[in-house]
Amino acid sequence: MKKIVAFAGSNSKTSINKQLAVYASSLVSEVDVEVLDLNDYNLPLYGMDLENESGIPKKAHDFLDKIKSTDGIILSLAEHNGTYATVFKNLFDWMSRIDNKLWSDKPMLLMSTSPGARGGITGLNIAADRFQYMGGNIVGKFSLPSFGANFSDGKITDEVLNSELLEEAKQLKNSI
Repeated sequence: MKKIVAFAGSNSKTSINKQLAVYASSLVSEVDVEVLDLNDYNLPLYGMDLENESGIPKKAHDFLDKIKSTDGIILSLAEHNGTYATVFKNLFDWMSRIDNKLWSDKPMLLMSTSPGARGGITGLNIAADRFQYMGGNIVGKFSLPSFGANFSDGKITDEVLNSELLEEAKQLKNSI
């Protein structure tokens, strides 16, 4: 059976992006899903001097191993000040020091959500643009606006938005 990993680019214990990633993973049939939590991969702030003095932390290698050993990725990015969250950027930086093509051409459903009407689309677009140079194979993209109004009881409540996500999840399934 194929395997996918799902995670949020957030370390919030109540992350709305993690909720969206978990829901999206439930829409991909006939796969094993492993939900990752960035809190399990706490890393020091990346810096060249730190890398030269201490090397690359084991947890960065561990996370990258999860990416490399999967058949597909569901990632929902939190947006902070118009880009992805620092905790994700830090993990991304560490992993890129191990392998510049860190996404390993794995099919990816890239998403975002936020409490606001734009749904984190700015950060999502920045990531989509950048990831293609880092081995990203983005087969689906989805932004959920106004999380509080459109998500309840573990699922998207707006039928149109839910249909859009179902199509993107189908794209991922067909690509793995």
